[in-house]
Amino acid sequence: MTKKEVLKKCFGYDTFREGQEELIDSILQGRDVLGIMPTGSGKSICFQVPALMLSGITLVISPLISLMKDQVASLNQAGIHAAYLNSSLTYAQYRKALEYAKQGRYPIIYVAPERLVTEEFLDFALQVEISMIAVDEAHCVSQWGQDFRPSYLKIVEFIGKLPKRPIVSAFTATATREVREDVMAILGLQEPLVVTTGYDRPNLYLGVQSPKDKYATMRNFIERHPGQFGIVYCATRKLVEEISERLERDGFSTTRYHAGLSDAERRGNQDDFIFDRKMIMVATNAFGMGIDKSNVRYVVHYNMPKNLESYYQEVGRCSRDGEPGECILLYSGQDVITNRFFIENNQDNEELDEDTRELVMAKDRERLKKMTFYCFTNDCLRDYILKYFGEYGANYCGNCANCLSKFETVDVTEIAKALIGCVSAAGQRYGAAVIIDTVHGANTAKIRQYRLDENIYYSHLSKVPTHTLRAVLNFLLMNEYLDTTEDEYSIVKLTGKSRAVSAGKETVMMKLPMASELEQQAKMERKGKKAAAGGRVDNSLFGRLRAIRSEIARAEKVPPYIVFSDKTLEHMCVVKPQNKSEMLTVTGVGEYKYEKYGERFLKEILACEE
Repeated sequence: MTKKEVLKKCFGYDTFREGQEELIDSILQGRDVLGIMPTGSGKSICFQVPALMLSGITLVISPLISLMKDQVASLNQAGIHAAYLNSSLTYAQYRKALEYAKQGRYPIIYVAPERLVTEEFLDFALQVEISMIAVDEAHCVSQWGQDFRPSYLKIVEFIGKLPKRPIVSAFTATATREVREDVMAILGLQEPLVVTTGYDRPNLYLGVQSPKDKYATMRNFIERHPGQFGIVYCATRKLVEEISERLERDGFSTTRYHAGLSDAERRGNQDDFIFDRKMIMVATNAFGMGIDKSNVRYVVHYNMPKNLESYYQEVGRCSRDGEPGECILLYSGQDVITNRFFIENNQDNEELDEDTRELVMAKDRERLKKMTFYCFTNDCLRDYILKYFGEYGANYCGNCANCLSKFETVDVTEIAKALIGCVSAAGQRYGAAVIIDTVHGANTAKIRQYRLDENIYYSHLSKVPTHTLRAVLNFLLMNEYLDTTEDEYSIVKLTGKSRAVSAGKETVMMKLPMASELEQQAKMERKGKKAAAGGRVDNSLFGRLRAIRSEIARAEKVPPYIVFSDKTLEHMCVVKPQNKSEMLTVTGVGEYKYEKYGERFLKEILACEE
């Protein structure tokens, strides 16, 4: 079969997405590749299609058991024999899988990196033809990556022990320039084709809020998404327990996931969410990597993550089918303190020497600072993320909270001068909250204790609202007019740029939000856009097709989206196919899946037409 025949017959797609065909062609020509593609853009197709066309076995190196299980289940549903080798198998199952692999039953095998250098796996690898090694989540190989896993270094050791070097392909959704270069060097990619399709997920609405009552804000947000699946990320296990319990009490269909639960409970809760038995997953960042549930329609971050890489991967689990989705982050100052604690007490890097560990921690602190700035910026949120990963847009996306709010550019030079002057007069010894309280003229015990009521800038900006002072101070930090120390107390310090403002040599202009009623109008406009986007789907038919999908999924014990995604069912509702050939034009319906399920769905569509 040709690559396009494989794509259609096995996966049900008529055309390749951006970057896929270029990467596949290079692999088929025997060339190493590095693909950097956003979550939901079809990275797996880039190695699965050539794997079915190459003569030997493709080993897919994957970091998580859930990721392996999900992708192997999807391949088996598409009629492709695949297997995984990890710690979830009994020894007898592991031996049986290896035996079948030796017989050539599996063109694709998913394997954990730790398994690669075991004696039994090496013995297997030396007896078969390994045509390609595909490294998924390739950023894990770099100590500068946000999910560095020392076990990934075993990949290089394994390749070195093979009699013939296979093609090496590497894929990730998030990699800065530094991480990208690290991946290529560590994996020893030979003159690789590097394809970066861009990090943008234009279907996702991005928003940041700093509410006084996080739970009430989140609950109201969830209530605006009835009947939709969502993920709520929390920073700690304790918070996961608390939030899931409150949501359950308030009548929401909820389950939870964190490392403190038993393996059996985690697995059961994850299955409840994936199999559509529960609507909301409340979890720590332990949940999600490799979860291919395509109909998650919102992601709420109850706390700010510790870096933009993690944040963007987690929001990337929303609407992987390309339909509209919403992602909001609920920020508070405590989130910074919590994340600093995690960084200082990181147990993942214990294998590193002390000097390298300190370098990694310094990098983590810098990432946290960039993540915090994301929560403060009044510029386009999407553009902020794209710039972080080395892309440059128009600074207006039309689908984030800042672009849909009304701002005006304001001269804040006098406010900036007072803030900088206060930092200087106070001897650069205090944090942001104390500086704001001082210039605003707060009469607190702390201000009196530090004698800051004697500071020449005390009460200098008493008529400026504290939220504006906070916004300006954050702007000065983001643009390096001021800086903060990396220790526990985060002391505000002067920079070289501070002097230019103090001396009147530089004007400070920034965007500040206008009246709140205009923001409300913008939100209503966004809601109208979303309603219009979904207007063509026959909701009655869609519900009936979902019911059939659920019956099949229960009978076959697979997640519903592995039978057909919501996007495929929606396309059926639009096309309303009348026969097999028309059904095969529906995105996601290949010949194998049509033979298994097509007639049942076709019969329901025809009955609806009568």
